[in-house]
Amino acid sequence: MSTYESFKSLSRAMYLGFQRDRAALFFTVLFPLMFLVIFGGVFNEQTTSKVDVLKIGQVPVLEQAVAQGGGELGKVMTVAEASGRADALQQVEKGDVDGAVEQRGGRLIVHYSAADQVKSGTVRGLMNSVVQAANQADSGRPPAYSLAAQRVEDDSLKAIQFFTPGLLGWALASAAVFGASQTLVTWRTKGILRRLRLSPAPIPTVFAARVAVSVAIALAQFALFVLVARLPMFGLQLEGAWWMAIPLLVAGVLSFLSIGMLIGAWARTQETANAVTQLIVLPMAFLGGSFFPLEETPGWMQTVSYIFPLRYLNEGMLNVMSRGLGPGSVLAEMGILLGVAAAGALLALRLFRWDAA
Repeated sequence: MSTYESFKSLSRAMYLGFQRDRAALFFTVLFPLMFLVIFGGVFNEQTTSKVDVLKIGQVPVLEQAVAQGGGELGKVMTVAEASGRADALQQVEKGDVDGAVEQRGGRLIVHYSAADQVKSGTVRGLMNSVVQAANQADSGRPPAYSLAAQRVEDDSLKAIQFFTPGLLGWALASAAVFGASQTLVTWRTKGILRRLRLSPAPIPTVFAARVAVSVAIALAQFALFVLVARLPMFGLQLEGAWWMAIPLLVAGVLSFLSIGMLIGAWARTQETANAVTQLIVLPMAFLGGSFFPLEETPGWMQTVSYIFPLRYLNEGMLNVMSRGLGPGSVLAEMGILLGVAAAGALLALRLFRWDAA
């Protein structure tokens, strides 16, 4: 049997095994999709912490408010000088800051992002208070100042733009890690690995088939999520370099597969593999920004999140699927994910065992 025929047969066998496993189908596809429908249809407001605002050039109204009421404003807002208008708007668009403010005559303009509707609303509310206070200071005269709010993204941007990448990232991570770890442990305990070792199929072909099936499942998940999110009731908009989410997705799947193979190489039983996988995937989902913005978490938690590859997959998909950034915005994330994949694969090879003993 040729290498291609071996690869084809193994891929088909792995896919059929996944298809017949009802629990795997539910937790891989339907369970994450259920969260997409819930989060996309219901967006409850939440409390918010201190907001970060950039000041573009001279903003006398804001500067006066900070000078007169800096103590009170400082409890809810930090103001920093922007290096330039374009850089300030880009930071708002990427979610690095919560808003940017500039003044043109008597008009105060606040730039905000729909990425976090709570914080953007807080920024606009604070700026409105600043304008009202400045107008009250000139009592007896017509209002001297007005407020204009400008969204940095396209007007069609909705909450679904931000739920889709995060929940999709969680679904991809769960499917890849669980699939790789459970397959490897099951094959070892049932003696399938030993038989594959003695079969004419080259070992690299076996692992290539596992990768191919995982990537195919991930692409199907991506298509299903996008189709559901683009329904009229949700209204996901895909513009710009959204297609870069596909190579980024592949890099993410390779990264999570390596983690799953590392767990499967180390664990001796399915119960152990399942427990360790849960201990990794669930914290990674919460600390990777799948369920809520990382900006809402304490500083130490944001720092810890950098060790989880899901953060980079979510951030990259958010850049190209929601923020409208170009292809270059995901290159760093792809490099990190591929690096994790290589490191995890090397460690898995060192721990790999053909037999359960």
